[in-house]
Amino acid sequence: MGFSVHWSWLTALSCLLCMGGEVRCDCTEEKIQIRGGHYTLTKQLTTGSMLIYHCHEGYYPHPYLTRHCKPDGTWTNPPRRYDPQRCKVVECPDPFVLQYGNVSPPEERYFVNNETTYECYSGYTMRGSSKRVCLPNGKWSGSTPICSRDSGDNCADPGIPAGASRTGNIFGIDDTVKYSCNGKLFLVGSKERVCQENGQWTGKEPACYYRHTYDTSLEVSEAFGSAIKDSLTTLESLDDTQDGRKIRISKNGTLSIYIAVDISESIEDAHIESARNAIKALISKIASFTVSPNYEIVFFSSEVYEVVNILDFFDNKIETSTILDKVNNFKVDGRNTGTDLNALFMRFLERMSIIKRRAGEGFKEHRHVLMIFSDGAYNMGGSPEPTVAKIKNMVYMNQTADEQNTESREDYLDIYMFGIGAEIFDDDLQRLTAVGSGGDHYFRMKDMTDLEKTFDEIIDEEEVQGLCGLYKNYNVAADARKRYPWWAVVTIQHEGVLKNCLGSLVTPRFILTAAHCFTFETLPEHVRVEIDDGQGRVKKVKTFKPHPNYNITAKVHKGVKEFYDYDVALIQLMDDVKISSAARPICIPCTQETSGALKLVGISTCMQQGEILFKTHCERLNFLTKTGGMVAAKEAHAKLGETRGECIKHALEAPGITTRNLSDVVTDNFLCTGGYRDNIACQGDSGGAVFKEYELRTIQVAVVSWGTVDLCKPGNRLVGSKGNSRDFHTNLFRVLPFLKSILGNDDQDEYAPLQFLSD
Repeated sequence: MGFSVHWSWLTALSCLLCMGGEVRCDCTEEKIQIRGGHYTLTKQLTTGSMLIYHCHEGYYPHPYLTRHCKPDGTWTNPPRRYDPQRCKVVECPDPFVLQYGNVSPPEERYFVNNETTYECYSGYTMRGSSKRVCLPNGKWSGSTPICSRDSGDNCADPGIPAGASRTGNIFGIDDTVKYSCNGKLFLVGSKERVCQENGQWTGKEPACYYRHTYDTSLEVSEAFGSAIKDSLTTLESLDDTQDGRKIRISKNGTLSIYIAVDISESIEDAHIESARNAIKALISKIASFTVSPNYEIVFFSSEVYEVVNILDFFDNKIETSTILDKVNNFKVDGRNTGTDLNALFMRFLERMSIIKRRAGEGFKEHRHVLMIFSDGAYNMGGSPEPTVAKIKNMVYMNQTADEQNTESREDYLDIYMFGIGAEIFDDDLQRLTAVGSGGDHYFRMKDMTDLEKTFDEIIDEEEVQGLCGLYKNYNVAADARKRYPWWAVVTIQHEGVLKNCLGSLVTPRFILTAAHCFTFETLPEHVRVEIDDGQGRVKKVKTFKPHPNYNITAKVHKGVKEFYDYDVALIQLMDDVKISSAARPICIPCTQETSGALKLVGISTCMQQGEILFKTHCERLNFLTKTGGMVAAKEAHAKLGETRGECIKHALEAPGITTRNLSDVVTDNFLCTGGYRDNIACQGDSGGAVFKEYELRTIQVAVVSWGTVDLCKPGNRLVGSKGNSRDFHTNLFRVLPFLKSILGNDDQDEYAPLQFLSD
C-alpha cells in the first residue's frame, strides 16, 4: 500500500455512479500515508470503508487513528500540511499530581521508558511505588504513589492517579472524593468514591487514559480472571467465603453467561476472529470447573445473530464440544452494517424474562455474567442504558438501598465490557458495566491477539487449589510443565546403581509411581523426586509405600520370572508441593474431586466415573515419556471387554515367561495397550500416569508397569507398537483400597486427605 493516484478529470468522471441523484465515488490512496507505520482498509477504497492506522509498539498514530471514505470520494479528517500523519512516541500521564511529596526528574512531558522517582516530605509515609516507568501501553508501571500520615480518618488517603485532579481531602465515614482528568485524558474507573464504615472506599481506583492507552493481556488476565473465577468455583468452605468474598455460586445455583461480539463495519475482521478464538478458549476453560453454565452467544451489528440459545440448556444438556462447534462455524457473511447495542441488551433482557418465568422462585439463585466485545459506536436503536437498567432491576429484584437487612443482590450480576476496535467510545461502554463481583469490568484492548492466552490464564492460579487435573493447553512445546503440571521424575540411586522412573503428583504431599521402581534395599534417602514448583526442583522424601500385595518373585516357580501384579507405590514428601499452574495434582478415580471434574452432580459413585472414563472397548489414553529435560505424550488404546483377550494373550511372548497359563501372567488388575496405531512404552516410562482427558481436566486411570518388548532406541522414544508388542498398566480402579488407606487417611494431621467416594 501507499502508492499515489493522480486523477485526471476523465478518470474522476469515470468513477462516478449516479444512484437516485446521489453521486458516489471511490476514494484514493493519495496523501493518506503515515510516516513510520502503515494502514489497513476494511472495504478497500469503496464508500464506507474505514482506514485504520497502525504503528509499532511504543508509538501511536497522530493526529488521527482512522479515516472514513465518504460518498463523494474524499476521506474524513483531511491531511494537515502543518501536522502530517505520523507515528508518535507514546506519552504517559503527568505524574506531578503527588501531594506532600516530590517527583523527579521534572519534565514537561513523559514518554516510553522514562523513569520517575517519588519521595515524601518529612513526617509523611510512602504507599505505592517509589519508582515508576512509562510503559508502551501509555500507563505507568507499579501503583499510584501516595504520601500520607496518620490523621485519624476512617479511610486511608485514596491518592491521585497520574494526570488527574481530585476534590475532597477529608476521609471520614461518608466523606466523598471526586476525580477528573486533565487535558486530553479521559477517566476510567470511579469518578466518585465514598468512605465506608469498614474503612474501604466504594468503587474502583480511577486512572486517566489517553486515546492511545490500552490494557495489556496480563492486566486483563489478572483483573477479569480474579473476578470471574469467583463465579466458577464451587468449592465448599466452612465459612462460605473465599478470598474474603462470598462464593459466587452455590451448589444448587445456576450460572448464565451471555456473550456478544460486535461485527459491525467499525470492527476489523481480525478483531472479530480474535474475539471468536478468545470466546472458545474461555468456554473451554470454564468447562474445567465443576459448574456447568448455560450460554447465550450472539454476534451483532444492526441485527442480533444467534449462535447459541440459552433456552436450549433448560431442555437438554449441551456438550461443550457442541457449543464450540457452533461458535467456530458461525459465518459473518457481510452482515455488518450499523450497530444496535440496545437491540443486543433487549435480546438478553427477553431471555432473562423467559428464564425468570420458568424458574419462578428459583430465579433468585441464578447468577448472570454478560460479556460484550464492542467499540460502543452504536448508531441505531437508541441508548442501551435504559435496557441495562431494566436488566439490573430484574436481577436485583428492585432491591433498594434502604433494605439494610437483606443480602445485596448486586453480586448476582456482572456486566463486562471489552472495548475493541480502532476508535472506542469509552464513556458509553463504561456506563454499561455492572460491577457485581468487584474489580475491573471495563477493559480497553489495543488488539485481541493475546486474549485467547489471557482467558486460558484465568483459572490456573494458586487460589484454586481444590481442583485436580487442570492444565494449560497452549504452546505445549515451550512449556510442557504447565501442560502436564502433575508430571514428576523419580530417581533411585543405591550402591552405584541408577534407576529412572516417572511419577504423578496426586496430592500436594504424594507422588504415585510403580512399585517395581524400588527394591527391598531401597531407603527414602536413596529416592530423589523432581517436580519444579518454583520452590526448588528436588523434593525431600519422607517415606515410600509399595502396595502390600506387590511381590515381583511371587510366581517364579510357575514360570513367571517377574510378576508385576499390584505394581503401584506412593511416595510421601517431607513438605507440600506449592500448587500453581506449573505444579498441580492429577485427578485419580473414585474421589469427590474427580466427580467434580467429571461434572457428576450430587452423590456419585465409582461405577459412574468408570462408565464415563471407559466408554468403549478401545479407549484412547495417553502416557508420557521423558526426552532430555522435556516430556512428550504418547497415545495408546486400552482394549476392554471383548477386545481384551486378543490383547493380553501376547503377554506369553514376553522374555522370562515360560508358562502357558495366561492368568499366571496377566490378572484383572491390568489394562492392556499396544498393537498397530499405539505408541509403545520405553524404559524410564515406568511409574508414569496413564491418563484420559475430559473437558480440559486430566484423570489418571492407570500406572505404566511393564511391556513385552523394548522397541525404543536412543534419541527416539516416540516409537510405534508392532502387531504383537504389548504394554500393561496397573488399573487404579483395582487398587483403590491401597490408595484410600493412605491418601484418604483422615486419622492423621500431617497432610490433607482426599475425599474418596463411599461406593
